[in-house]
Amino acid sequence: MQTTVASLAEEAERQIRDGVWELTPSDRSLALQAEAGLREAVGSPDTQELRSEKDRLERLREVLAVLAIALARTHGRLAWFLSGAITALEPVLHWRALDADHGSTFGTVPASPEQYTDAETAVRHLQDTLTRITTN
Repeated sequence: MQTTVASLAEEAERQIRDGVWELTPSDRSLALQAEAGLREAVGSPDTQELRSEKDRLERLREVLAVLAIALARTHGRLAWFLSGAITALEPVLHWRALDADHGSTFGTVPASPEQYTDAETAVRHLQDTLTRITTN
């Protein structure tokens, strides 16, 4: 996830630097709202590993909700960027933190601690990117 998000960030920053993407005031406002929502959802790296897997998964799903709501409110390059971010984090939707108890899991799988950390780090990279692109 980190690699995909890093590529998205690089492309967004390049498009802005090259003048291909000029954020409107409403794009900037929405990007900052999304950044704040991501920051609130995922929290700091200092506390993430102290949380239960269930709590970490809930927070990562909240990140996807923040991104989806922002995506629903925009069009153009910001929408494309947010869509790419959602796609990068899509594996989170297949994770579960609870035991299956001999029933169907609808294709979900337990995630490893490293996968949680990868996703949380990717979200923080998204936060940083949203902050940077709104200050250009």
